[in-house]
Amino acid sequence: MASCLMKLCRLLCFVLTLPLHLMELVGLCGMYKRLFPLLAYNITFSYNDKMHKTKRELFRNVAKFANTDGTLRLLEIGCGSGANFKFYPYGCTVICTDPNPHFQKYLRMSMDANTHLSYGDFIVVSGEDMEGVKDDSVDVVVCTLVLCSVRNVLRVLQEVRRILRPGGAFYFLEHVVSDPSTWTYFFQHVLEPVWYYLGDGCMITRATWKDLEAAGFSELHLKHIEAPEVTPMITPHIVGYSIK
Repeated sequence: MASCLMKLCRLLCFVLTLPLHLMELVGLCGMYKRLFPLLAYNITFSYNDKMHKTKRELFRNVAKFANTDGTLRLLEIGCGSGANFKFYPYGCTVICTDPNPHFQKYLRMSMDANTHLSYGDFIVVSGEDMEGVKDDSVDVVVCTLVLCSVRNVLRVLQEVRRILRPGGAFYFLEHVVSDPSTWTYFFQHVLEPVWYYLGDGCMITRATWKDLEAAGFSELHLKHIEAPEVTPMITPHIVGYSIK
């Protein structure tokens, strides 16, 4: 009964979003892609405040994956406005990628505020196809709140493994689908059609930990957590790192 009700409510939400779907098909959602970086930049401060302890703990051992010459090349997929920069170790070189070129203005502001890092180019590219990045060329890859909105999670993880050097690490922090016994699970499925457009392609019903388990890393260190004071729809998170 609950499953039928959930599907019916989701269908109603989908019907309400049909005008947005049609706008996307004809290319009229481009203006929102210009607006989204501003929204994301402002949300970043609130999210970082709430997740500061979690992020600090996640990135505390990044430096141990430095190369034998002491350098650390870190590539961030879907860097957005640079929300993670302050958690990276002094002196590492950060290569930023994002499919939305309109983030560059806000990314530059974060770079100016985090002078303890060196920066490579800002590469406008999707996580599924980073052909401009050489095989085995980076020590660390970071992806936070990104795998929810990519088209193909496993393809992104294949690219991560390709560009990481042997022994390099992939760090992740992602919101995921809730346990099926919860009301959060119910509302995630009901509201996802609306959330998709508000979140620039964000899917809130992905069990991303299954993709990480299937990705073929030699080690996987993963925890399920409840993010404190975050919007209920994205409270369930996974956090950790895997090693090539």
